[in-house]
Amino acid sequence: MTQPVKTTTTTAFYVQSVISFALSLGALAVAIVYLPVTAWVRAFLALGLMYVVTSAFTLAKCVRDRHEEESVVSRVDQARLDKLLAEHDPFRVD
Repeated sequence: MTQPVKTTTTTAFYVQSVISFALSLGALAVAIVYLPVTAWVRAFLALGLMYVVTSAFTLAKCVRDRHEEESVVSRVDQARLDKLLAEHDPFRVD
């Protein structure tokens, strides 16, 4: 039985992703605050920013869930195949 290669996210990649997300979110929030428009327009843009952030998290979760589901199905299929191969006796006569 072969074990699939387990991919792990390095700490550096995780930290880079968090910093990138925080920096882009902060920069856009500061840009909205200092934009020379009325408070209603700022509120609308801030609401749009919150919507984009929440939809990005939802999309990331869906992609992760789909990937995990595919790996579970693959492992179940591999386990079934391994069981069939282990039980198969080529020298048995029926």
